[in-house]
Amino acid sequence: MNKTAHGTPEKNDGKERRAGNDSQRAERRAARKASKNGGAAVDDEGFDPGPASMMHVQPAGLRRRHYGLLASLFVIIVLPLLATTVYLYGFAEDQFASNTGITVRTEETSSASDLVGGLSAFVGGGQTTTNTDVLNEFMQSQQIVERINERIDLVAHYSRTWDTDPVFSLSPDASIEDLLAYWTRVVRISYDQNSGLIDMQVRARDPNTAQQIALAVVEESEEMINTLNEAARRDSTANAERDLEEAQQRLRAAREELAQFRARTQILDPMADIQGRMGVLTNLQQQLAEALVEYDLLVPTVSNESDPRLRQAQRRIDVIRDRITQERENFATQDVTVFETDYPSLLAQYESLNVEQQFAEETYRAALTALDAARSNAQRQSLYLATYIRPTLASRAEYPQRLVLVGLTAMFLVLGWSIMALIYYSIRDRG
Repeated sequence: MNKTAHGTPEKNDGKERRAGNDSQRAERRAARKASKNGGAAVDDEGFDPGPASMMHVQPAGLRRRHYGLLASLFVIIVLPLLATTVYLYGFAEDQFASNTGITVRTEETSSASDLVGGLSAFVGGGQTTTNTDVLNEFMQSQQIVERINERIDLVAHYSRTWDTDPVFSLSPDASIEDLLAYWTRVVRISYDQNSGLIDMQVRARDPNTAQQIALAVVEESEEMINTLNEAARRDSTANAERDLEEAQQRLRAAREELAQFRARTQILDPMADIQGRMGVLTNLQQQLAEALVEYDLLVPTVSNESDPRLRQAQRRIDVIRDRITQERENFATQDVTVFETDYPSLLAQYESLNVEQQFAEETYRAALTALDAARSNAQRQSLYLATYIRPTLASRAEYPQRLVLVGLTAMFLVLGWSIMALIYYSIRDRG
């Protein structure tokens, strides 16, 4: 039987049934994807399959998770931001600021005693940077808070608005630790270590109190610097006096040892004694030279070697030579003192004692100069507090910065809510 171009009727019916099944499966897949994509019907490749499949897709709308997201937006952002705005503009009390600037300076002029041996480096005050570091720590310490609280009742001043503004106020029953923590909030210190400058801002409920607290901080800081300066001057003077006393004792001991040496050897100056002996030896050498000349002149005039004059001249030469040899031996071996001390040992002892005495004298002069320099520095203030900006008096309240705080609150709330929403959807998609 011949086949037609389009195949047999049975095969055509099978193809139509398969095409219908494929079409139904495609419609079901499109419907499922439409439900996942919020109602937009797309095929496997991302294209719209046509109006035939759209009649099975429901229209997009808000679901329960969307209402939960809007509720979290209202709870996490709107309500806290509204509460913050109401508190800042309705309950927060005004704060006035007083600004000042201080630094620690050292005296740059030098006294006459400082020019002797550069002793000012040892007896002068410390470096400016180090003293400013100490001052910076002192201004934030509990000690200055206690002192200023005794002068100005800080607890009473900062706690008077506790009932209406507890966020920016101090508790009426605050301890010293609470007051110190609150001090770091109302007293802002900016310290530049390179220049050694300290900028301070004090906040209070009224401008006069802010200025009074700033003045009290400057006065207490100046008193602390004066205390450090006085302690440094007192220590330097005490050290110089102690060094001078030690130098005096050392010089006294050296002179006593030299005096005992002279009494023991019965020689005031061994060098002078040696020079005297060297004079004798020099005289003998001159006599020997004269005797040799006389002998040389006598030899040509005498015909017989047994001539008494020739023997006498030779005898004189021999005696002078023996005396010179004996004198030279006496320098090394003969005891020249009652304690059987030869010249080499005598000179070694004398040189040692003499050097010790000279060193003690130099040490004494240096210690005396150092003491004069320390006393000169003690009579003037080499370290002092310089206020390059006097505490100012505010004309209007600068704090709290309400608009800035509201903006920062909104930014952090939106940022936190966005992070939580991203985390929620990330966990949901993975589930």
